[in-house]
Amino acid sequence: MQVPPNSDLELGAVCVDKSVPGRTVWTMVADERFANPAGLLQGGFLCAFIDTALGSAAVTFVEGRRVFASNAELKVSYLAPVPVGSSLRCEAEVVSGGARVAFVEATVTNAEDKKVARASSTYLFRDRT
Repeated sequence: MQVPPNSDLELGAVCVDKSVPGRTVWTMVADERFANPAGLLQGGFLCAFIDTALGSAAVTFVEGRRVFASNAELKVSYLAPVPVGSSLRCEAEVVSGGARVAFVEATVTNAEDKKVARASSTYLFRDRT
């Protein structure tokens, strides 16, 4: 298993805080390679960034267990456009969970601390051997 995965490397996503189990903070810059014709970050790439933060929060939640975390569902609300070059911060946190499932929420903000997206997801855990 490659850590970080190629998707995170391609996006330029960087984990800046994972000190609290079940909570992670990530940053990235909206790269022009991921822009739509209007010069804005295409939603799928923003969703991939969010999924990275959500998934890592879910994995850190299990504290010491070696698990695969599978995304069972993901909902993203896009709140504001993200121009190319924007610095983004995604904070993800498990809001409820147990041994087999975690419910995770995330918020993405820009450099002006304006919310540009919100998301929620459900992750299912499977032990790795």
